[in-house]
Amino acid sequence: MGKGEETKQAIVDQALELASTVGLDKVTIGTLAGATGMSKSGLFAHFHSKEQLQLQVLAQARQRFIDIVIAPALKQPRGEARLRAIFERTLQDWEQDLPGGCIFHAVSAELDDQSGPTRDYFVETQRDHADTMRRAAEIAIEEGQFRKDLDLDQFVFELGSITAAYHHFGRLLGDPGAEQRARNMFEGLLARSH
Repeated sequence: MGKGEETKQAIVDQALELASTVGLDKVTIGTLAGATGMSKSGLFAHFHSKEQLQLQVLAQARQRFIDIVIAPALKQPRGEARLRAIFERTLQDWEQDLPGGCIFHAVSAELDDQSGPTRDYFVETQRDHADTMRRAAEIAIEEGQFRKDLDLDQFVFELGSITAAYHHFGRLLGDPGAEQRARNMFEGLLARSH
C-alpha cells in the first residue's frame, strides 16, 4: 500500500469512528477536515464527494465486520458452534470496536427512508449479512444440529432482532442487563431450533 492509500485508509478509519457517534450524514469533507487536521481540498482529492466518502465508510465498516466477526467465526466447526461464534464476536468484539457501537445499527434509521447509492450499498451489506446467517443456520440443519423444518427466515429475523435490541437497550437506554438478556434470547432461539 502506497503513502496515498495509507493516508486514505487512515481518513476512512477516522470517518468510520466519527460516523458511529454522529451519524453518517454528518460525516462531511468539512467535518472530517476538522477531525483529521487536513485541508478540505486534500480530502476532496481523495473522495471527490460526500457520497463517495460515505460509500467508503460503509465499505470499510463491512470489511471490519468481516475481519472482526465473520472470518474468525468461520474457523469454528460448521453449524451451531459457528453461529455461537458469530453471535459472541458481534456482542463482545464488534459492538465494542467503535465508540458508537455497531455502525450498522447507528446508520440504519438514518438511511431507511432515503434513496440513492449510499442506501443501496447499505441495504446490500445488510442482505449479505442476513444471507450469511441463513447459510450458517442451513449448515446447522445439514449437520443435524437444528431441526429440518426450521423456518430459516424466522431464525434470521429473530437473530437480527436480538442484536438490534442489545444495541438499543444497551447503548441508548444504558440497561446494564442488556447483554445477559441478549444472551438469554439467543439461547432461547437456539433451543427452539433443535
